[in-house]
Amino acid sequence: MTEARHPGGAAAETRAGFVAVLGAPNAGKSTLVNQLVGQKVSIVTPKPQTTRTRVLGIMVEGPAQLVLVDTPGIFAPQRRLDRAMVQAAWTAAEEADVALLLVDASAKRAVEDSHAIAERLAGLRAQRANVLALNKIDLVKREALLALVARLNGAGRFDATFMIAALSGDGVGDLKRDLLARMPESPWLYPPDDATTATQRDLAAEITREQLFLQLRQELPYHLAVETEAWEEFDDGSVRVQQVVTVARDSHKAMVIGKGGTRIKEVREKAQAELAAAEGRPVHLFLTVRVRENWAEDPATYKAMGLDWDA
Repeated sequence: MTEARHPGGAAAETRAGFVAVLGAPNAGKSTLVNQLVGQKVSIVTPKPQTTRTRVLGIMVEGPAQLVLVDTPGIFAPQRRLDRAMVQAAWTAAEEADVALLLVDASAKRAVEDSHAIAERLAGLRAQRANVLALNKIDLVKREALLALVARLNGAGRFDATFMIAALSGDGVGDLKRDLLARMPESPWLYPPDDATTATQRDLAAEITREQLFLQLRQELPYHLAVETEAWEEFDDGSVRVQQVVTVARDSHKAMVIGKGGTRIKEVREKAQAELAAAEGRPVHLFLTVRVRENWAEDPATYKAMGLDWDA
């Protein structure tokens, strides 16, 4: 068994495991994962279904390592991509040591959707622990929160329930301690300094996609993808990043570029600034927009995103 050392120098058996963070779209899953890890590993926007694939955030405290699996929101799928995203979330729940259901307590529709998720979690229970966390509690009256806790626990038979505000961090410390204590004895699964399994290229593409989600309206963000095609480092410490934004139609391309190139320029500048801050060095970002009509119906696209084409 691998040993970790506490600040006082005493060795302790290590523990490690996976926590699948589940919930309806916009429950705050990515915000919570970033808060627990202590840095941004998953993009966050006000739009539902921002997270498309399972994103791993890693944190270590004392002898325990948490591997947090940020999953796509669970909803009624309409398209093949929707079905693959939802299946990815349920697969994560089935494989995890702990399933954490996060509920936006302030949104009535989210509460309804979460009730169905809680019922299915109860059926998948096996040897895994199920934990419930009500999010955005600062927006809900105490009486309503207590009623919601009773309702969801009746549906899901949770091992523990927490009330938190993921954005501010209120209550997150208690949740973190509970999750750490539930990890099974195991060597650490990843190096202790790793915060995520995503590569630099992956994170860079997600940062640009986040900016596109924030600046584009209606359904267009769901019809585009971003890929980092080149990452070139120079002797002066700077890096050149070349990315391609793929859309399904010529009309979508025009919307991404904007009048006179204004929108793509703003996306590039904001994504470049965030990348530079994350890298701690100058970043030169270049974006190209291309049209590929059936990109969302290509099995290779699903493989690249870690999604199941046959879901």
